[in-house]
Amino acid sequence: MQDRAKAGKSSNLIPGATGDWEVVIGMEVHAQVNSRAKLFSGASTEFGGEPNSHVSLVDAAMPGMLPVINEECVAQAVRTGLGLKAKINLKSVFDRKNYFYPDLPQGYQISQYKQPIVGEGEVEIDVDGETIKVGIERLHLEQDAGKSLHDQHPDYTYVDLNRAGVALMEIVSKPDLRSARQAQAYVSKLRTIMRYLGTCDGDMEKGNLRADINVSVRRPGEPFGTRCEIKNVNSIRFIGQAIEAEARRQIAILEDGGVIEQETRLFDPSKGETRSMRTKEEAHDYRYFPDPDLLPLELTQEWVDALKADLPELPDEKKKRFMEQYGLSSYDAGVLVAERAAADYFEKVAAGRDAKAAANWVINELFGRLNKEGLDIEQSPVSAEQLGRILDLIASKTISGKIAKDVFDIVWAEGGDPAEIVEKRGLKQVTDLAAIEKVVDEVLAANPDKVEQVKSKPTMLGWFVGQVMKATGGKANPAAVNELLKQKLGI
Repeated sequence: MQDRAKAGKSSNLIPGATGDWEVVIGMEVHAQVNSRAKLFSGASTEFGGEPNSHVSLVDAAMPGMLPVINEECVAQAVRTGLGLKAKINLKSVFDRKNYFYPDLPQGYQISQYKQPIVGEGEVEIDVDGETIKVGIERLHLEQDAGKSLHDQHPDYTYVDLNRAGVALMEIVSKPDLRSARQAQAYVSKLRTIMRYLGTCDGDMEKGNLRADINVSVRRPGEPFGTRCEIKNVNSIRFIGQAIEAEARRQIAILEDGGVIEQETRLFDPSKGETRSMRTKEEAHDYRYFPDPDLLPLELTQEWVDALKADLPELPDEKKKRFMEQYGLSSYDAGVLVAERAAADYFEKVAAGRDAKAAANWVINELFGRLNKEGLDIEQSPVSAEQLGRILDLIASKTISGKIAKDVFDIVWAEGGDPAEIVEKRGLKQVTDLAAIEKVVDEVLAANPDKVEQVKSKPTMLGWFVGQVMKATGGKANPAAVNELLKQKLGI
């Protein structure tokens, strides 16, 4: 395998007892295809349900039952490939991947090996202010296995085949990742792309997106070391922890004069360590044979082009547009496009308004509050229209930024029209200079010692501004207060 990535930045290196080490990471991400039926049967893919209630005769491997390809699953794989800027192979072949496991009734998994549906592609990730290109080796379609249930009986293991035959996309990266943070950013980016496309919901808690992580270590610039695979990691946080733990385990062995054995391991989040699952003598320890029940999958370029023409605007394009159209920073644009629903919300708020102010309010106030309360953007009590109206009230100087936060809190808790809330509760900003001047005079008269001090220490002006704002319940126009104080104090 060609080493595409240059020796990692010093910040990515892991210090050991005998010098620095570089971690090399390749990912195999399994994403469940968004479709109502399974890959080769009409059985439902709905999550939950009683064990073995979403199972056809094909999924249960009854004799004489033949698989029939689900066209929507093929279309979803092609859409994902296009989203990864990858080559779409017009001819692909399904193979039988032979291995025995109790939850695999056929004794083989229908997968793709030598001729996958999607070839090489590329994903861009942003980590620590650096844009990194991660190569995609391939994307292939395969069936998911069933699930062994160990907690139903003291002596027996039961098998639930509801998940058996559900379509998976396995997305294999090149070994281009050089840190746990990069690996986390990569999986997050894949998840974002697929959620934009609607090809996978990315729900890691349900196991709809999970990662096998290949980890090896080496001295910077040396050839690749022996890799170990960490199986079925199902959260972004655990991906980072698993890589860190495995890299340090390998470094300790090598620095002690030992050798790394190629094997499959599991990550234990409670202990923060990986443990051996099985040894892996060959890179491919399965036997593959072309599936005799399935013809090669042949697509037309016209069909692929029609799918491409119908794709939504993808995160990278949307981010670039937000920076150009709205003048946003790379960071702000990146935060806003991470979820399609959040990007749509922002655009509604920003329409016809100051885009930077809209971005600040959406990112800081709204996202901050949603995170605090554990809500998604779709569950926001404050609609884009309501937040837009709050911004209009600030722009027209009806309310100050401080009062606006109070209005936001009221709308969040009670709902309602921001303008009506401001009117009914008497929250309008005081812009009447005579009224403000009266309060300024009162504050100055009450603090003659501070008036003397401010002349030699102008930075104290802020204290007077605070006193006036306090006296007016935060309703005085801050700019007017500042100006009046400067005039009266001769600053």
